[in-house]
Amino acid sequence: MILTKEKLIEEIKKRRIVIIPFKEENLGPASYDFTLSREFRIFKKLPGVVEVRENSEYREITRKIEVSDSILILPAESILGITEERLTLPEDICGWIQGRSRFARLGLMVHITASLIQPGSIGRQVLEIFNASNVALRLYPGTRICQVIFERCEGKASYKGDFLDQQL
Repeated sequence: MILTKEKLIEEIKKRRIVIIPFKEENLGPASYDFTLSREFRIFKKLPGVVEVRENSEYREITRKIEVSDSILILPAESILGITEERLTLPEDICGWIQGRSRFARLGLMVHITASLIQPGSIGRQVLEIFNASNVALRLYPGTRICQVIFERCEGKASYKGDFLDQQL
């Protein structure tokens, strides 16, 4: 079941869901808006082919940057961003990262795949950002860029994978 605002507030007050920093104005009817940080990874211009395998490493084909004001994304370009907020989930609640419709209508895909935030996860959320429009788009840190929808799980599980407490 998806948690509504009332249930989200209960879980946050009990400190079962922890969002740092938390802003009450970011709460929606059934989601919480997360903001874009200043940190990004941009893809290097590399010759040849990148092999997609279980041991593929995104850090080898990207470079980390920090912007002071904004970042420009050209048409059909992908970048990685990360949320300002750090999220901690209990073992019986998962989350789903979704774009916001106001930005989708501009051609911005805020999270193109892998939208599940596993139960028991800790950390900031890496965003797989793609400009699907035919015009350049400028992104600004501090923008409420995506929303997370929280869902109660049947049973308990805890994420222990490579991206626990992930950094960009």
